[in-house]
Parts: sequence; structure tokens; C-alpha cells
Amino acid sequence: MLQTVQYSMDLLQDEARQLVQKGIVSRQQPIYVLCKYIPAREWACVECELEKCDFLLRDRIGDLLGHEEWDND
Repeated sequence: MLQTVQYSMDLLQDEARQLVQKGIVSRQQPIYVLCKYIPAREWACVECELEKCDFLLRDRIGDLLGHEEWDND
């Protein structure tokens, strides 16, 4: 039985944040780059969630992450 993950905006932001922190993607890259790291069967749900929150696939990952707090400031 396949288990699918329901992508909420919080979950998507958390995954994007982890990829940025690991240096896998850059905050300057477009959001559509994330499709490489999310299962294809779930990408349609991700696109719908992004659309509901007024994000475009060409927007920057940094826009998706929004304000972040840094421990070393």
C-alpha cells in the first residue's frame, strides 16, 4: 500500500528550509527546483498548495521560506 503525504504549506516550507540548510538548493533558485526532491505523484498536490497561497513556480525559494531567525546574529 502506497502512503501519500498531504503537503501543507508548513511541511513544504520545512522541506525547502532543510534543503537550503544542507546546501542542496539555493534561496535564489525558483520554487520549481523543489520538484526534484518531492515524489512526482505528490507534486500536483504541492502545486495546488502553492497556488492557494499565491506562490508561482518561478518565485524564489527564499520567498517561500519568508522571514527566518538566525541563532548566530
